[in-house]
Amino acid sequence: MRYSDQTDQTLVEHCLEGDERAARELIVRFEKPVFSLIFRMVRDRELAEDLTQETFVRTLNNLKRYDPSYKFSSWLFKIGYNLTIDHLRKKELDVVSIEGAPDAITADQQAATRITLQTRDERPDQLLEARSIGREIEAAIDLLRPEYKTAILLRHVEGYAYDEIAEVMDVPLGTVKTYIHRARNELKDSLVHLREP
Repeated sequence: MRYSDQTDQTLVEHCLEGDERAARELIVRFEKPVFSLIFRMVRDRELAEDLTQETFVRTLNNLKRYDPSYKFSSWLFKIGYNLTIDHLRKKELDVVSIEGAPDAITADQQAATRITLQTRDERPDQLLEARSIGREIEAAIDLLRPEYKTAILLRHVEGYAYDEIAEVMDVPLGTVKTYIHRARNELKDSLVHLREP
């Protein structure tokens, strides 16, 4: 059986039967997106790695509590989000800019967490400008309140639907829409200079 071809739900069922290969496949499948979300929240590579590992430990140890009527990825992200928010509340950590510590993460981890604007015509000057704009957008996102930042990242980086974001963040759908609306307004104000001729 090829584990990479199995659905998340099937892998969960195999995990519940004690299949370690299924557990490894779930980790391989979701490690980068979970790390990406957590890293964007804490901006510390080692801390993000620790919280990502703890997320998978908690997830695998609590699989019996998983309700298969929900997407597994939403449940997993919710565990990671709650764990990270709890840590931030306890430690009251300052957010560290990725630009302030460019050597703090590996190239693969940078790629997993970077916002990249692609241009169709990849002339060097246009590519450089797109990367510069991407860095400005990341910096603006970093200034958002944690709940706004998480909602924006889940929606526009991870591609989650509004109801899935509500499930991950454990808030009503209307609250998610409010978070995203306010975050977009704040980003619009922060990045107004990018629209000026």
